[in-house]
Amino acid sequence: MTANVIVLGATGDLTTRYLLPGLAQLRELGRPAGGLRVIGVARDDLDDDGFRQRVGAALDRHAAEVAPEARAAIAENTRYIGGDVTDPAVLTAALAAARTGGLASTGGLASTGGLASTGDDPVVVYLALPHGLFEPVVVALGRCELPPGVRVVVEKPFGEDLASARRLNAVLHRVLADDRVFRVDHFLAKQTVLNLLGLRFANRVLEPLWSNTHITGVDIVFDETVDAQSRSSYYDHAGALRDMVQNHLLQLLTLVAMEPPLTVDPADLAVRKLDVLRAVRPITADDVDRCTVRGRYTAGTVHGRAGERQVAAYVDAPGVDPRRGIETYAELILHIDNWRWSGVPFRLRTGKALDRDRREIVVRFADVPHAAFAGRDSQCNELRLQLDPDRMSLRLNVNGMGNPFDLEPVELVTELARQAPSPYGQLLLAIIDGDTRLSAQAQEAEESWRIIEPVLRAWAAGHSPLRDYPAGSTGPER
Repeated sequence: MTANVIVLGATGDLTTRYLLPGLAQLRELGRPAGGLRVIGVARDDLDDDGFRQRVGAALDRHAAEVAPEARAAIAENTRYIGGDVTDPAVLTAALAAARTGGLASTGGLASTGGLASTGDDPVVVYLALPHGLFEPVVVALGRCELPPGVRVVVEKPFGEDLASARRLNAVLHRVLADDRVFRVDHFLAKQTVLNLLGLRFANRVLEPLWSNTHITGVDIVFDETVDAQSRSSYYDHAGALRDMVQNHLLQLLTLVAMEPPLTVDPADLAVRKLDVLRAVRPITADDVDRCTVRGRYTAGTVHGRAGERQVAAYVDAPGVDPRRGIETYAELILHIDNWRWSGVPFRLRTGKALDRDRREIVVRFADVPHAAFAGRDSQCNELRLQLDPDRMSLRLNVNGMGNPFDLEPVELVTELARQAPSPYGQLLLAIIDGDTRLSAQAQEAEESWRIIEPVLRAWAAGHSPLRDYPAGSTGPER
């Protein structure tokens, strides 16, 4: 089997930094067995050789750890079509290339060669595009003769609000069955996130404690030292709530809070994830001031992985209109109204230009019902699932080293082996295999907007005022 991957937006940042390295990793692992063919589509004035050179340079820069022969195999089995991604003729040429290993002549575009292809080879159409192009591209695909089993991949954000998400779902459903649509979220392919399923549902130790009887709160945090400068023109139309919470963090919430599934097959997981989102209590305008915080960074000094650097204020970044009032920090407390989680706050938080990178899920357990160690300080048990680097830790109280009747906390830590392939490699492999477990289903996307949209409306009306925080700080004051 040879996988055919048509990348719309083939010269963009997503393709260069994530998709091509992910494909090279799959090639190095010999997945799929018949190899990979990449058909790039973009407006740039390139021919096949020019695009191959770009692909090779991108892989040398962003996938240097991949074997040279694997990188070369990706670049060599690459074709290019220049044109408008919303033009059915251009898409027809790309689909023909996937079927034949060459480019059918359409609008003066022609090429030959490549891996041999059969009618059973999967064809993936990856929309590595600005989200405003998703709908017209899908409409154009509907005017093409699509091969059996074609998969269409849509990156986040899936719509800008509930109405646009419903409209995009309707357009997709007119063209494809839902099991052929992949609303991908690379967070679901992170190793620690996937380990949530095994940790919860393959161990007798934790699941009996996984409820409001024993858990007092859950934090889902994605703090970054990186600022928005390189993505400021995009970010100023999205903001932290749309960019991170509506998709990534709510998807993590579903895995933390879901009921045990019958199996870990795609259909069973999708049902349980949707149940969580449907049970999230609606946030009213009156709740917003109490349950949400939004902020925007000002100039400051950030100590990140690359060392100390000066960060300009967000409002001074290229393409930013301060009148929009876009947030670079978003925090909200959600409640899940069901038997398992009633009364437990789930705090979702993300921010840019903060004092440290912190990407983790923290589960806080209730204190013991009776303090046998009278007058001795104890800390609540905490389970931490860190996303980058991948590790798990459990904090317990034990007897002290000096006085055996004192208490001190210890942390049991396990480092997880580096994932192979990377999250994007995992995503691409799942798509090629037709596995939707690392994607959101149609109703999940809509329910996520149902949760977030009232907050966006309330913020636009002036609730929970936008608070400044210096770059390099812990965020806005509460």
